Amino acid sequence: MVVVPDLRLNNGVCIPQLGFGVFQVSQDQTQRVVEDALQAGYRHIDTAAAYGNEAGVGAAIAASGIAREEIFITTKLRNGEHGSADQAFEASRRALGVDVVDLYLIHWPVPSQALFVQAWQSMEKIYAAGGVRAIGVSNFLPEHLDTLVAAAMLVPAVNQIELHPTFQQPAACARSRSHGIAVEAYSPLGRGADLTEATVTGLAREHGVTPAQVVLGWHLGVGNIAIPKTTHPERMRENLAAAEVVLSRDELDAIGALDSGARIGADPAKASFSQM
Repeated sequence: MVVVPDLRLNNGVCIPQLGFGVFQVSQDQTQRVVEDALQAGYRHIDTAAAYGNEAGVGAAIAASGIAREEIFITTKLRNGEHGSADQAFEASRRALGVDVVDLYLIHWPVPSQALFVQAWQSMEKIYAAGGVRAIGVSNFLPEHLDTLVAAAMLVPAVNQIELHPTFQQPAACARSRSHGIAVEAYSPLGRGADLTEATVTGLAREHGVTPAQVVLGWHLGVGNIAIPKTTHPERMRENLAAAEVVLSRDELDAIGALDSGARIGADPAKASFSQM
């Protein structure tokens, strides 16, 4: 089985650096897909209340026969529940069927509603009570991080952001790391678009691996956590094997030079959808 490295978060909790995301996996498919991922060797599953599939994730984990403490579970607070994070967390915990969640994130800052500090304060209480092993944020830009850290008792453990070779968010990464916050990449392959870049395909040929493995190897090599998503067991195994891809400093830099600043998803400075 492929050995995935752990990354130690700022509170001492370890997270597998390569995980499995279930964004846009339908609830009726989620249990099967997550069971396949666990069988392939993944031990880090990333879901969210907004995805509507937490129950499927929980059912797969329960059916897997794998000890609960061997699986790292992340879920996220919906935008419309910033003012009721404690109740939202309990609903997620029940849906997942677990006593403790490993990582709980504010899914988006939604600066227009100005409630993410309130949400964070509720999450600090959940953490203090032992309901979650680590708390963090997602889609936070530097200005959101600065506002939160200035008001927080706890610094977030993770900032999960859109991050791939053609969209690397250097300012958000630098600000996160300056606060001791781990950077986690969603859409780590650029939803497939980055796999056709000449630099990526060239390195794949040189190493005898796939373009996806090169990009995921780059993420691991520069210290990112990455959560690729696929519903195909063969692709799951392929992505996981990226943990064994080692790129040189020059190769990492060549991929780093692909940044074009072209975002695929919503802009966190403007995003205001409720997810309800």
